[in-house]
Amino acid sequence: MSSFDTLITEFLEYLEIEKNRSQLTIRNYDHYLRVFLAWSKATSISQVNFNLIRKYRLYLNHYRDEKGQALKSVTQAYYIIALRSFLKYLAKRDIKTMAAEKLELPKISERTIEFLEPNELDKLLSQPNIHNLNGLRDRTILETLFSTGLRVSELVSLNRDSISLLHDEFTVRGKGDKPRVVFLSTAAKSWLSSYLKQRKDNLKPLFINHPKQASKNSEKEITDLNANRLTPRSIQRIVKKYALLAGITKNVTPHTLRHSFATDLLRNDADIRSVQAMLGHSNITTTQVYTHVTDKGLREIHKKCHHRK
Repeated sequence: MSSFDTLITEFLEYLEIEKNRSQLTIRNYDHYLRVFLAWSKATSISQVNFNLIRKYRLYLNHYRDEKGQALKSVTQAYYIIALRSFLKYLAKRDIKTMAAEKLELPKISERTIEFLEPNELDKLLSQPNIHNLNGLRDRTILETLFSTGLRVSELVSLNRDSISLLHDEFTVRGKGDKPRVVFLSTAAKSWLSSYLKQRKDNLKPLFINHPKQASKNSEKEITDLNANRLTPRSIQRIVKKYALLAGITKNVTPHTLRHSFATDLLRNDADIRSVQAMLGHSNITTTQVYTHVTDKGLREIHKKCHHRK
């Protein structure tokens, strides 16, 4: 039988080739499983049993980092999910080990999401100085995030030829390399058009870093057409910057705009299945976290529909 370490490597290769999981997912699973391997000091998969898992669960629950911070329940769940997936893979290969079904996930408190109210969104969008190229780019980024509900990784991967301003829609590839159609609002199309008209370069990325003091020969100096592409971290800093300028006390991230996009759709009577498709969620239960929106209308429904005769 292969060593424990080798089986983990083969499992990660299976995720990449057979399951078409993203490199980020594979890196995370690799980390979670290596932590278990280092903690358990197991050399053979036959050493994994119910008692070992119980001790591991206690270890995760009692773990504290150098700042004394405990692992959140959801983080502990990620470690267990990775281990359970690994055990399922071994069972598929007829390698005798502990049944994955015996691994129960930690109970996680109901997830809450942060989104912007319409007045907060208006304040945020009005912050960039649109009279310079970086400000115009930033306004366009904010409008595009809210119009499409794109993940930040999807946004930064866009190229100029990814979208056609003659149309209101374009295709992106999200998690698991799954394609989906996203839509541009009239406002987002207008800002994209204005931004691209001001671009003097021939670089491929839709959103790039514009040096404040570019040399006259800067275009000639750049030979890599993929150069200057903004990173997810850059987008996060941009969103955070304007949220602070707008005086918004919430922790505003690019994902907050994705949440705001979904919330806006549901408040305007979009059905949950359509929202699921536009967000690119594989499972409807992921989208159901947004049902907080419909909760606000329950009072009116109760008042209208339930009363003593």
